[in-house]
Amino acid sequence: MSAPTPDEGPVEFGSEVEKLVIVGSGPAGWAAGIYASRAELHPLCFEGANSAENYANGTLPLGQLALTTEVENFPSWPAGDLSQYLETALTDKERAMLPDGGPDQEAITGPQLMTLMRRQAKNFGTRVVTDDVASVDFSQRPFTLTTASGKTVQAHSVIIATGARANYLGLDSEHAYKNKGVSACAVCDGALPRFRGKGVVVVGGGDSAMEEATYLTKFCDPVYIVHRRDEFRASKIMAERVLANEKITVKWNSVVDEVLGSDDEGVNGVVIRSTKDSDRTETLDVSGYFAAIGHTPNTAFLDGQLETTDKKYLVWTVPFRTNTSVEGVFAAGDVADDYYRQACTAAGTGCMAALDAERWLGAQGIE
Repeated sequence: MSAPTPDEGPVEFGSEVEKLVIVGSGPAGWAAGIYASRAELHPLCFEGANSAENYANGTLPLGQLALTTEVENFPSWPAGDLSQYLETALTDKERAMLPDGGPDQEAITGPQLMTLMRRQAKNFGTRVVTDDVASVDFSQRPFTLTTASGKTVQAHSVIIATGARANYLGLDSEHAYKNKGVSACAVCDGALPRFRGKGVVVVGGGDSAMEEATYLTKFCDPVYIVHRRDEFRASKIMAERVLANEKITVKWNSVVDEVLGSDDEGVNGVVIRSTKDSDRTETLDVSGYFAAIGHTPNTAFLDGQLETTDKKYLVWTVPFRTNTSVEGVFAAGDVADDYYRQACTAAGTGCMAALDAERWLGAQGIE
């Protein structure tokens, strides 16, 4: 295998109108970069800043997968020793920045997968800027985007691929054990060995919590649902399905007080507290904690210039296309998907958005 293309150094931009700007750097953003680069659109991608605020919000470069461990469900990455491939596919600098998966690593990790996708996009010519887009002006073309550092760039077309971040309770102990038993995606992580045959906690009372808990019963026993009220907000049919499942135990009128664990084994328990009697606590012996209290799409910087749902997800205005409410602006990945929220679906819509942008630019005579 040939050596990867070396980094080109700082990316210059702003002196001319870009054909395509991509905002975001998860699976959707990098897939869009790969396809747009191969179409000779010379895309400029803002991957986000390595800031404390982005770390706290879960919006770091490389997307949500930068905050995960093993990824077992992305097609083409079966379990196995990836060391030789990583040695030839990535630069020394990229490998040095990746966390060590350890001797027990069986699947590719989220940071590894995203770094490989980033490298693939760069190899084809995607120019990457490590900065946030703070504001946009979609009122006229070419569009104008302003970065957090105060620079501006104009673009004929834009792909928004900024994703959606999981909501957590905000406990210090919850944050301490993220990726060590604390998760916000049962489909992503539920089948991992650390959870199989063991108890887990699901926090929430809506349809998402019902779906997460039901899915986890395939691998885990018992599954506790911790809910602060004495009835679910979920739809009746979803709630009835949960209540009829013998593997699920509901802890009514309860909130999570603390996530317990150790550096070596991760989560090993959860302390819950009664909302009726604050002096009454209970410790649940579990290996995992799943937050199922919703997601927040990263759309605030758009300042309402694109149509969104009531949950602030971007709306695709053309069936089976990635068009948004502004002609020439497209949306890919979880920022426009509150249903699937998977790495492979995000990558798929990133491909779609790049093809949609290429064809739209061609129709405008911009080549």
